[in-house]
Amino acid sequence: MKTYKTIQGDMWDGIAYRELGSAAYAGELIRLNQRYREIYIFPAGVELVLPEIERTARPGENLPPWKR
Repeated sequence: MKTYKTIQGDMWDGIAYRELGSAAYAGELIRLNQRYREIYIFPAGVELVLPEIERTARPGENLPPWKR
């Protein structure tokens, strides 16, 4: 199980983008960390569980450029 420790100012979508490769995984990240679901901007030091993501294709990767 991989985890991520937040830094001051982290947000769900930014964590998902940096750690999982796409902001589209923010919902999955929130689902795994329900006790923090009401936090929008994190303080430093919150440990979150990261979902296991298959790295075969990113969400939207097969879309034409104008829809990405």
